[in-house]
Amino acid sequence: MGLADLHTHTIYSYDGTATVPAVLERASQVGLDVIAITDHDEIRGALKAVELAPNYGLEVIPGIEITTADGDLLALNVTQKIQRGLSLLDTLRKVRRLGGYCIAPHPTAVGVGMKSLTWYAIASVIRKPEAAETLLGIETYNATTLDREGNHYADILADRYHVAKTGSSDAHVLDAIGLGVTEFPGSSAADFLTALQEGTTVVRKDKEWNTAKILGSWLTKYAASAVNRLSLAAQ
Repeated sequence: MGLADLHTHTIYSYDGTATVPAVLERASQVGLDVIAITDHDEIRGALKAVELAPNYGLEVIPGIEITTADGDLLALNVTQKIQRGLSLLDTLRKVRRLGGYCIAPHPTAVGVGMKSLTWYAIASVIRKPEAAETLLGIETYNATTLDREGNHYADILADRYHVAKTGSSDAHVLDAIGLGVTEFPGSSAADFLTALQEGTTVVRKDKEWNTAKILGSWLTKYAASAVNRLSLAAQ
């Protein structure tokens, strides 16, 4: 069985703290086969990760966490930046034209900085064939969300609409990578996509962090990564 963490961030995200090589090294250390780099409305880190992945014995799915008008959406297997602010349906259409597919991250979750898709937003599009063929997964376990109830409701949502379930870390710091993963038959990104389509993914959870650790770790690492982030901004 393969292991994938499908929701991770690097310093190319405004709230990321780790460099691309550091993320790949950590992913290799925790035994992942596949990792998706999904920086907020940014593709450069993901493309760099694809180039470096063979050095770490990993397969990288290039992706973006897109800020749609209806909430955040993970677009996977895309290699170009996608306009933010479009409706969920129009964003799904765009991703499909680019040969990608999508996962709804932390749906229904609320809290500071959260821009989650609501149950209504997903219900409004999921019965449309073009959406159903593109929105292949719902993140039913987000390891670092502060809204644990959101994971519960996401699980119910996936059952209601018969959408594959995924687990991810939503890592903004290195130590969080792999805290939530998706298990799937095989070991490649192609195998993972097949598992999504067939609904054979399995969510695996590691030890949960409490709120203090989630916030404290991020604040500490964010301050420590200031030089790297400023250097990147100057490029």
